[in-house]
Amino acid sequence: MTKTAVVFSPKYYQHKTGHGHPESAKRLGTIINELRKGKLSKSKCWQFVAPEKARIQDVELVHNIEYIKFIETFCRSGGGLLDLEDTMVSPESFEVALYAVGGTLKAVDLVMERKFENAFALVRPPGHHAEKFRALGFCIFNNVAIAAQHLLKKYGLERIAILDIDAHHGNGTQQVFYETDKVLCVSLHQDPRIFPGTGFIDDIGEGKGLGYNVNIPLPFKTGDHIYLKALVEIAGPIIQQYRPQFLLVSAGLDGHYTDPVASLSLSVSAYQKVYRTIVGLAFRVCRKRLVSVLEGGYSLKFVGKIAAVAIAEMCSTVYSASDNVPLMSKCSIRRGEEILAKVKEIHSAFWNI
Repeated sequence: MTKTAVVFSPKYYQHKTGHGHPESAKRLGTIINELRKGKLSKSKCWQFVAPEKARIQDVELVHNIEYIKFIETFCRSGGGLLDLEDTMVSPESFEVALYAVGGTLKAVDLVMERKFENAFALVRPPGHHAEKFRALGFCIFNNVAIAAQHLLKKYGLERIAILDIDAHHGNGTQQVFYETDKVLCVSLHQDPRIFPGTGFIDDIGEGKGLGYNVNIPLPFKTGDHIYLKALVEIAGPIIQQYRPQFLLVSAGLDGHYTDPVASLSLSVSAYQKVYRTIVGLAFRVCRKRLVSVLEGGYSLKFVGKIAAVAIAEMCSTVYSASDNVPLMSKCSIRRGEEILAKVKEIHSAFWNI
């Protein structure tokens, strides 16, 4: 069995965001070019798989039908600025967004049906900022949230974990699952005060979801050491104790120090360690069931290498990748340690950390 499915279609290039927009087809093209021509191109441990188009009822697992119809009408009327900030769409974007959802569901089904051990859905537009009734942050439909609901509904699973490693907090994913214990949401992200205004330490869920929403908001310019410490000492242990039946990753690749949109300072080697940890978690707690879904990642120089590193770890292939490892200031390290201590203090009421 080929270990890792990489779900992709040239269809994803048809979502047009306009000249100079960071969420362009170029970033996905950079990833695909690296996979086809780079070090992983000759590996037989992974293969491309074509997505299928999602049905409207699939999207309705998270989004209201009125919102879905609004997106369809807006796009087919010519597109433009979908929200008050920066979510641009073109006439083709509605159909492409359905393929993004469908590609994510395809990845999940391939893993659940044991056709592949794990999968990476290289889809666009991204999704984790999309709320039930609102587009935001380049996102139209919440691909990962829909996938989690799909797992609960179609396969009858009872515990899904979503690990969000995008540099920006996934406000949409948090909103959808804030009051349930059937989906554990754990997010490592930069200080969210500028954007999206959610994902603070005390956003811990409500009702049945109390304690099942874990936010680790890191200082700007956080580097490898603090980020990996947050993953190993907080995110990993909580996910392991939850014992999910499936692990979904909102795979933002925008934490790299060259990313033009985000403000973290991670190296490529940090992503290699992040994915090694993620794959290990999936092995230990959910029978290797793991699907990563592309979110952010806008450094055209490095996003292809970061994606290749992640896929190499997922299919257990040796892949050498290195770049500069930025140094954090003593002040940032101290602030990062303080935040991790505070998160541990709050969530020690729910988890053994």
